[in-house]
Amino acid sequence: MEYHLTVANGHEGLRRAGAEYSAELLQLGSLTVNFYAPREVDRQEPHTRDEVYVVASGGATFRCCGKEIPVAQGDVLTVPAQQEHVFVNLTTDFATWVFFYGPEGGEGIEAACCEEPAKTITEIRPAPGTRNES
Repeated sequence: MEYHLTVANGHEGLRRAGAEYSAELLQLGSLTVNFYAPREVDRQEPHTRDEVYVVASGGATFRCCGKEIPVAQGDVLTVPAQQEHVFVNLTTDFATWVFFYGPEGGEGIEAACCEEPAKTITEIRPAPGTRNES
């Protein structure tokens, strides 16, 4: 396991694990760090633990709770355990870090994708090539 993770480490972790889309790269206590790079279609199911995504490269649209949010490199998203969510409109270089934390079933904290915008801190940017230029 690495303690300094880079996008190159993430892609190498996928290759070493023989994984097509996701590889676990680090585990410390209740924290697990995965590198996730779906191609064309994101087929993930809701997870049993709370998650934080940090977009590592590329862009996509994040769909959660009936909302669609364009995301790009550097953006951070939170998702509570058991919440359905998916990335769509993926760029060919889309990849994200996934930080799973806390107990199975989640911590029950509501600061996540279904929260009202006034209760969260987020920067929303269009994915590359999707900006509506007026």
